[in-house]
Amino acid sequence: MPDDTAVQSADAGLARVNALAPEEFRAEFGRCLEVDRWVEGLHFRRPFGSRSELLDAADRIARTLTEDEVAAALARHPRIGEPAGGAETEAGWSRGEQSGFTAAEAGLRERFAAVQADYERRFDRIYLVCAANRSARELLDDLTARMGNDAATEERVVAGELRRIALQRVGKVLDS
Repeated sequence: MPDDTAVQSADAGLARVNALAPEEFRAEFGRCLEVDRWVEGLHFRRPFGSRSELLDAADRIARTLTEDEVAAALARHPRIGEPAGGAETEAGWSRGEQSGFTAAEAGLRERFAAVQADYERRFDRIYLVCAANRSARELLDDLTARMGNDAATEERVVAGELRRIALQRVGKVLDS
């Protein structure tokens, strides 16, 4: 079994993450999921011996998010179909994640916007989904299906989608 030094030297992204100063680490991982407890939990576990160790830790901590933490993290996410704000890197990630939606025909985007508005009235939050590599049709189908959820089920679904987005973004941090 290779030692941690050999694994890290073979993975420049992991070595870079492990070597980040605390404030740089917090900034980079805050772009993945802006939940202080999640970021601090990852920071506390450094150094990571492998990507899978980092991703497993990120997943485990994200599975314990509270409703308040989910709500606060949602505030940083743009609606599907709206321009992303925030830090340049984070906005670029959002544009890329939503590229399947923005390429869709106008009529489909309009139908989506109408159902999305219904969702927001029903659940009093934005519709959050891990949109990467998904077409506008897939997103509309998901949104429509989720309209049938009760509030507790939807809370769990949103937390799961937030976790999926965070894990994809951790991969982007490692690959940057």
